[in-house]
Amino acid sequence: MDPLSALLAGSVDLLDIPPSVRDAAVARYEDVGNFLADTGGSRCGIYPQGSFLIGTAIRPPSDTEYDIDLVFQDDIDKEQTTQAELKERVGGMLEAYNSSKAGTANGPDDFFEKRRCWTLSYEEDGFHLDVLPAIPNSDPASPANAILLTDTKLRPWQHGNPKDYALWFRRRSEEMLRRIEAKARAENVDDIPNWAVRSTLQRVVQVLKWHCYSAFADDVDNRPPSILITTLAAWAYRGQENLSTALLEVIDGMPGYIDTSNGRWEVLNPAHKQENFTDKWNEPDTAHRRGRFELWLNDVQRDLERAHESRNAGIDVLVNRLATAFDRNVLTKSASKWANETIDLRANGKLTVAHGSAALGVGTGRTSPRHAFYGREIP
Repeated sequence: MDPLSALLAGSVDLLDIPPSVRDAAVARYEDVGNFLADTGGSRCGIYPQGSFLIGTAIRPPSDTEYDIDLVFQDDIDKEQTTQAELKERVGGMLEAYNSSKAGTANGPDDFFEKRRCWTLSYEEDGFHLDVLPAIPNSDPASPANAILLTDTKLRPWQHGNPKDYALWFRRRSEEMLRRIEAKARAENVDDIPNWAVRSTLQRVVQVLKWHCYSAFADDVDNRPPSILITTLAAWAYRGQENLSTALLEVIDGMPGYIDTSNGRWEVLNPAHKQENFTDKWNEPDTAHRRGRFELWLNDVQRDLERAHESRNAGIDVLVNRLATAFDRNVLTKSASKWANETIDLRANGKLTVAHGSAALGVGTGRTSPRHAFYGREIP
């Protein structure tokens, strides 16, 4: 039982989407999807993408709502529509949905437009749905699940492939594959989505995003996109199942997956090479974001290395070390939960001490004795 791993894992557990919120979000987007399919016909469909789909979402520190991204896909050819027409048509259908739900218990609290999507806000439920209009990418050179997305500020259609990205992400972790297969067997289904399990790789991404949210709390415009952090972390991950070890080795390896081609920075979407997650680094007005990313990566490496050096100095020391970069309140709650779980394990005779060291564990080594006052062992 590595205290640093336990503290960080417990913290992102607290920041993760609670099952009740997740279930409500799934119910809401399925309801939206059914309405859109009835309105737009069988060619229309809706499905999740981004951090919710791959199981790496966390609550932003400055926002009480979880951000859940959905793709609304209209299976028509690019020649049959324009970005503006598609955006307006999807907006009209969503406005009709919003009106039909007015005054109902499961209706949105608000509905409005953003640059690339339409947003249905469920403030009382603690989340909002960002619905991105899309069409299939009919280019023969593109993957079968590739899509084209609208953007009101950019002329070209934007590329994406969230379905295949989620499959690539799960294949980066044997642990995740095992957990998905085990859960699918237990539920007697062919497959389950990434968000239904949690693996070390998913926790690594969540910790990195948590640090990044805190570091850029006052500079949100220059905050590295979570898809960039996720992709680099997944490439650098090597199957470690100890969270603190995985974090340090992943951070050390992430810069090796940033490429250049013809003088341009590249971190390509592994599921769709036409999408470059560092495209903003190549534009004059936003080129400085590369330097901000490098500074942040150095900061998170420094902060976690310092914590790692103190991992055996006591949980209070660890909390104080990490609180310079992470939310102390969340860390304190995680520490308290871990301490209570350790006490319960000891009381039930399940806590063990590894032979030849003082490392605590479960199931191996000699049983850790129960303690009375002043450390006396209970007979």
